[in-house]
Amino acid sequence: MHPSAHDNGRLFFDTYLGAGEALTVLDIGAQDVNGSLRDCAPSGCRYIGVDFAPGRGVDVVLDDPYQLPFADQSIDAVVSSSCFEHVEMFWLSFNEVLRVLKPQGLFYLNAPSNGDFHRYPVDCWRFYPDAGAALVRWGVRSGFRPALLESFTAYQKQDVWSDFVAVFVKDEACVARHPARMIDRVARFMNGRRHGEPDILCPQDHPEDGVRLRRLTGHPKGLDPGLG
Repeated sequence: MHPSAHDNGRLFFDTYLGAGEALTVLDIGAQDVNGSLRDCAPSGCRYIGVDFAPGRGVDVVLDDPYQLPFADQSIDAVVSSSCFEHVEMFWLSFNEVLRVLKPQGLFYLNAPSNGDFHRYPVDCWRFYPDAGAALVRWGVRSGFRPALLESFTAYQKQDVWSDFVAVFVKDEACVARHPARMIDRVARFMNGRRHGEPDILCPQDHPEDGVRLRRLTGHPKGLDPGLG
């Protein structure tokens, strides 16, 4: 797990889940490779790691990547970091997440918005700023009522990855139960969305690497005050 993914996961838990609560947290893509979201989870929670192959940090190996072996409305929070880019039909996985979540349940998604080709065993997708809203529309089309609480693209930290981060609630009627937002606590971000606000927050057309390239080549649009 690269440094920004670890930091974003910790920020999600600190923002949305209280320590000591008897919550069930499901981690999709839980294998511990240089770190795990399990390390950041609040004390007192029941943490279940699932993955498509056995390994450290994996409690349940999935027979079918698009079927979670858990009852409807049985999970308080689902988290997934650096996994959905490897899921060929991630929209089907999104529906399974919604199925197992309680109505007020949360889904935290961290997936790359850039980066190298890395097959595990395949590498299919990158997530751009409209991805979270598109997943909500897919969920509604599939008969659910999800809402995107927030999303943003994080800046790199000691690595090449720029993470797309999104937090969903299963039932839009439960939005008010989760008033806090990560983007109010993160130092800086690009292309953020907040539930109930139509405008993109901190908009930026070019990814972080693209801005640096434009600086090196003297492109007039390469100067971005958000980049150090």
